[in-house]
Amino acid sequence: MKAYVYPGQGAQFSGMGKELYETNATAKQLFDRANEILGFEITKIMFEGTEEELKQTKVTQPAVFLHSVVLSLMDPTFAPDMVAGHSLGEFSALVANKTLSFEDGLSLVYKRALAMQKACEINPSTMAAILGLDDEVVEKVCEEVDGVVVAANYNCPGQLVISGSNESIDIACEKMKEAGAKRALPLQVGGAFHSPLMEPARAELEEAINSTKFNKPICPVYQNVTGLPSTDVDVIKQNLIKQLTAPVRWTQSVQNMVADGATHFIESGPGKVLQGLVKKIHNEAEVRGL
Repeated sequence: MKAYVYPGQGAQFSGMGKELYETNATAKQLFDRANEILGFEITKIMFEGTEEELKQTKVTQPAVFLHSVVLSLMDPTFAPDMVAGHSLGEFSALVANKTLSFEDGLSLVYKRALAMQKACEINPSTMAAILGLDDEVVEKVCEEVDGVVVAANYNCPGQLVISGSNESIDIACEKMKEAGAKRALPLQVGGAFHSPLMEPARAELEEAINSTKFNKPICPVYQNVTGLPSTDVDVIKQNLIKQLTAPVRWTQSVQNMVADGATHFIESGPGKVLQGLVKKIHNEAEVRGL
């Protein structure tokens, strides 16, 4: 069975999507449509932007979504048995399984990005990758640190991302090293995604989701919040809203997809991050990119 997976923020690079735009008429049409919907030339930033420009949440999220979705729509063999996306990638996955239209998916992603960027400005905050510790140890250290610091991304065994206020993350990183972490690396991100510090963005996202048309999906989406498959539109909506402040359970999602019969994982989007994570979670899986 084929599982299509979609990357999140961090997969962006300058020049992303340029070749698709120049060589495929349908891709060009979708990119141009995206510029219209967003009201600015995102293609210019994607094709020529600096790392700094691409790193802004309000640019990164629609850019990664756009590249990911266009790749899937261009694939003549595209026939998913199941889909999943990492954080922002969950919205790409929902376009892939026809829960959302391309236009509605892009509009939602942009509204989510703007709301999250605002939340980041209210609470200066960050994330850090913790390598080489069991999940339980990371969770315990987070509990011992004052202020806001939580487990945010369960990426694969031995790799967990924590999220919180700048000061609490600094303290947590030191404590993680003391607890035996191989590395504790602060990440170049705009804020503390998947933590309580994203709460200010919740009302805006909830309103946007509730006023968007969601269709019956053609296959299950394995959602970040639970790691479980969903085909119920109301459940999908609720989990998308919760996802802002809840951790991404990527390890559990992939394990559940494998348990449900996934043998081939196809990453649709910039980079190869998810291919690497899937291999670490289940080394017998066949992985490739589009």
